[in-house]
This record gives sequence, structure tokens and C-alpha cells, in this order.
Amino acid sequence: MNRASKTIVSTIGVILAIAGMEHGFFETLQGSIPTGGLIIQAIGDAHQMWVHGTEEAFTIVPNFLITGILAILVSLAILVWSVGFIHTKHGATIFILLCGLLFLVGGGIGQIAIFLPAWIVATRIHKPLAWWRKVLPEKVRRGLSALWPVFLVVGSVSFLIGVYIAVFGNVPGISNPDPELGLKICWAFVFGGGLGMFLLSFVAGFAHDIQKQMKEAAHEFGTGKA
Repeated sequence: MNRASKTIVSTIGVILAIAGMEHGFFETLQGSIPTGGLIIQAIGDAHQMWVHGTEEAFTIVPNFLITGILAILVSLAILVWSVGFIHTKHGATIFILLCGLLFLVGGGIGQIAIFLPAWIVATRIHKPLAWWRKVLPEKVRRGLSALWPVFLVVGSVSFLIGVYIAVFGNVPGISNPDPELGLKICWAFVFGGGLGMFLLSFVAGFAHDIQKQMKEAAHEFGTGKA
């Protein structure tokens, strides 16, 4: 099993679940009222903390309370599945189905850009990564191999900071930021730091797993088990 890839996908699954639960929480606060359409604002006027703090989402459920409850429940399912079952035979398939369902019940729109590549990596957890072995020279693999935890941690922290800014409008280190600047910083943390670092962690994780596969193969060959 490619353990680095598994750890990366599991971590990102937890991060996505947190974001989904945040959307669901604010949707439930709006109460049992009609959504008024497929595109909704997860944070209603009564709880909005800054001009851009609406957390736009998509839902096929025409009721804010039910949408929010479903978003929280599906998010919890993603969290449990990511931590305990992502490496199983149908782990990647169930993961993408749950993420798709979360999108349909108000769990957020921007997460699509993250859960799709995470799903692709999940499909490689038990694969030999032959294509990546060809495109990543050994020197590059050695350099990247030790960096996947760094990329993953930085990406996770950056994404969560972006979610915090999206909800509260507070930018760490900046007092009363201009709303337009705050929005740009928010997207920079979510997609520049978050998604960007996650993509790097995928590649670095593959590099680490390939190096481990090669060491295990060399060991087996040396002991006559190959």
C-alpha cells in the first residue's frame, strides 16, 4: 500500500469534511425555510459577518434546515470514510460519491477543485505508480520524497485559514482589511496555498511511495524472495 498517498487523501478528506460541516452549520441556522433556488448562500443575513461572508453553495434540497443537516451528516461520513476506509477495495469510489453528494446538499462549491484530484490519488493507493516512476527522475524523487508532509501541513493550514477568512472576514495580521483585499487574500489561502500545496503533496507523496516500493523490491530480491 502507498502509505504516503493514503495519509494525504485521508487528511484532505478530513479537511473537506470540516468545510462541509461549516457550511451545514450555517445553513441549519437559517431554519426550516425555502432555499429559493439551487444556488444558495449558506450564511444568511442574520449571521453574515462581512460583505463577502455568504459561503455560496449548491443544493437540490429546497429547505435550508434539511440541507444543513444533510451537509453535516455527509461531511461526517466523509470524515469517517477518509480516516478508516479510503484504502479499501472500493475506498476511492465511495469517497468520490460522498464528495459529490456533499456538493449536491449544500456542502460548498469550491471544494470540487480539491476533492477531484484527491479522488484520483485515492485510486492510486494500491497501484505500482509506473507512470510516475517514468516522469519523475530518481534525483527528483529523492528530493521530493521527504517533503510531502511539509506540503500537506502547509496546504491544510492555508486552506483552514482561508475558510476562517471566508466566514469571519478577519485576515490574520491585518486590522479592518478592505473587503475586496480580504476576498483576494481568502482565495489566495484557499486555492494558492491550499490547493497548490495539496497538488505538490500529491506528487511528493508519489515520489515517497515509489522510493519505498523500490527499497522493498531490492530487499526482497536480496533475500531471494523476488
